[in-house]
Amino acid sequence: MSEKISLKNGRLQVPDVPIISYIEGDGVGQDIWPAVRRIVDVAVTKTYAGKRQIDWEEVLAGEKALEKTGQALPGQTLSAIKEGLIAIKGPLGTPVGQGRRSLNVALRQELDLFACVRPVRYFKGVPSPLKEPEKTNITIFRENTEDIYAGIEWEAGSPQVKKVIDFLQEEMAVQKIRFPETSAIGIKPISIQGSERLIRSAIDYALKKGLKRVTLVHKGNIQKFTEGGFCKWGYQLAQREYADALADGRLVINDIIADNFLQQILLHPENFQVVALTNLNGDYASDALAAQVGGIGISPGANINYQTGHAIFEATHGTAPDIAGQDKANPCSLLLSAVMMLDYLGWQEAGQRISSAIEACIGNKQVTADFASAMGVAPLSTSDFAQCLIDKL
Repeated sequence: MSEKISLKNGRLQVPDVPIISYIEGDGVGQDIWPAVRRIVDVAVTKTYAGKRQIDWEEVLAGEKALEKTGQALPGQTLSAIKEGLIAIKGPLGTPVGQGRRSLNVALRQELDLFACVRPVRYFKGVPSPLKEPEKTNITIFRENTEDIYAGIEWEAGSPQVKKVIDFLQEEMAVQKIRFPETSAIGIKPISIQGSERLIRSAIDYALKKGLKRVTLVHKGNIQKFTEGGFCKWGYQLAQREYADALADGRLVINDIIADNFLQQILLHPENFQVVALTNLNGDYASDALAAQVGGIGISPGANINYQTGHAIFEATHGTAPDIAGQDKANPCSLLLSAVMMLDYLGWQEAGQRISSAIEACIGNKQVTADFASAMGVAPLSTSDFAQCLIDKL
């Protein structure tokens, strides 16, 4: 009988048949989710001899939700994920410059999924712009709920932005708004609590995985109280809560300015293991690092609250409407996110089985269209690539 996952004394309680919510996603979600589900089900069944399986429960968001309920993010979806703790989702579309705000951001905010975790590693054979992409093996911890993604901003020319600018100029004596009559204004909140819980999660992850270098990435040379605070509070946290690990060499904390970090991950990526970043810097760095190992088509991600246990594992790429429904998309981003999910459940053996199958198929040049042309081979469809993986399992 299937049961919901729960949290007890800070630890996940995972039954043999957990109920896990899924969101198919927009665009290529219809292609990649069925493939991922098949692969995960086979891996779990094979690994645990049928003693474990996942009871998948569909919840709606995005275009399918709008069509069926009139809402892009129905309350029932949030309730189901809140109660079940864990979900996995395909890509969701976000209008640019108009319409609804990002559903991805809404889910993170509503569920307080403060850590965006993205392990970036190279699979041998994947086309990469780097000479030595195998040197890139970095896990990103991006703060997920603060910074400009809090969505506190006012449009240029609006009555609201005039009030904000008047307050800044008259009450706060701000003289640095160069064109106040035509400026839009945004607010960037960075808190001690938000920074500490993200950096604490990064350090705990590093120690659990036997990695000792945690790097704080920031722009504190310019934004001294927000980005600079993130860096300062990180060092203080480490000295206060991880003194033993620092003293015996199990943990090394350092920091780097964000623009220099983007240089160094190209020049010396081997110098970084776990990195903690503020929200916007983490957004930039995630895509840059993904490109180094073959692109976001093979980059997994999760949004996690390590305090409540809530986690959503997701495809990190967009909806790719130009190829949606054509059975062409690479499912590896969502599939590797499913591997992260299995690891989070404590089912690492099944996840490793999938990772090994991916390595084997790519090593044999059995790949989807995004990699096939660069490798000089005929592409596999999404479903054929999934079958290749299942055969390896």
